[in-house]
Amino acid sequence: MIIKSLELKDFRNYESLNLDFDTSTNIIFGDNAQGKTNILEACYVSGTSKSHKGSYDKDMIRFGEKEAHIRCVVEKAEREYQIDLHLRKNKTKGIAINQVPVKKAADLFGYLNIIFFSPEDLNIIKEGPGERRRFIDMELCQLDKIYLNNLTNYNKILNNRNRLLKDIRFNPSLQSTLDVWDEQLVSYGKKIIKRRREFIDEIAPVVGDMHYKISGERENLSVFYEPNVEDFLFVDELFRSKDKDLKTGTTNVGPHRDDLRFSIADVDIRKFGSQGQQRTCALSLKLSEIKIVEDMIGEKPVLLLDDVLSELDSTRQNYLLKSLYETQTIITCTGLDDFVKNRFQINKVFEVVSGTVTERNE
Repeated sequence: MIIKSLELKDFRNYESLNLDFDTSTNIIFGDNAQGKTNILEACYVSGTSKSHKGSYDKDMIRFGEKEAHIRCVVEKAEREYQIDLHLRKNKTKGIAINQVPVKKAADLFGYLNIIFFSPEDLNIIKEGPGERRRFIDMELCQLDKIYLNNLTNYNKILNNRNRLLKDIRFNPSLQSTLDVWDEQLVSYGKKIIKRRREFIDEIAPVVGDMHYKISGERENLSVFYEPNVEDFLFVDELFRSKDKDLKTGTTNVGPHRDDLRFSIADVDIRKFGSQGQQRTCALSLKLSEIKIVEDMIGEKPVLLLDDVLSELDSTRQNYLLKSLYETQTIITCTGLDDFVKNRFQINKVFEVVSGTVTERNE
């Protein structure tokens, strides 16, 4: 799977941009705040319909303009797909595959599998559980459309239930309608819990093996799924939590409060691990995604690395670079020194200066 080309119009700081990528390693370099990450963001939006930053569509439109366009040409399983996205300030985005409009953003998932790795991801282990849930959800949503549908419905029902819980404070008679939302919440929630458990069972050995190699065969990492509630207990626990939910105005039980635990020699490295252990674990987690996606769909995903090398020591840096074999990679950085020093193969180089991109011959 590769991104063949990317065209932008009025996206972020780009008035107009046309790039043709190499099938292997692409380096985008330049000083900070020039627009390097915006290119990766456009690629990510092409695969997921959303910004990796959580930005709204209106925030991705160039200042002073009312709309933006992204066109991404992808090759997958020896077939070519043209993905078009039309971002508008006050309307939902328009999406088309091979010039045929799709009805909902979820239909975009699966055409382009993306793994995005930024310096913030190195903190996924020590940050709050929301970041670790996001890791699970983004990977599963790209690979499993049934999961995507269940998660989308669960989140809608959760929002409606939370809104109802707040309304009941002012109108207690509404409490009789709570059971309708509870039934649906449990139905979708149980499916999410079950699929997440299956997914973590699948990736745990891969992450553990990756960590063992990166740590110089010194550490054995274990990954555990920590559901907020077991699927077979969800209906009972939700009932027991009803009084607390009414008091707090929010749903206190469910997969929206799940977490992951990472341990080395039975030590929880979220709480007690060194920064080096936490970073090695984060790197293992991201690199394992490549193998997981390949095992599931038969092709390697596209890897986007946003200025990650500068955040890693030489050992982890070298391991990351060696792991990119036969994977199309688009890397942003402030300079080429690390690549030249490591004699790392570079297939295409782009320099970004104030929103202008120039292809360089290195």
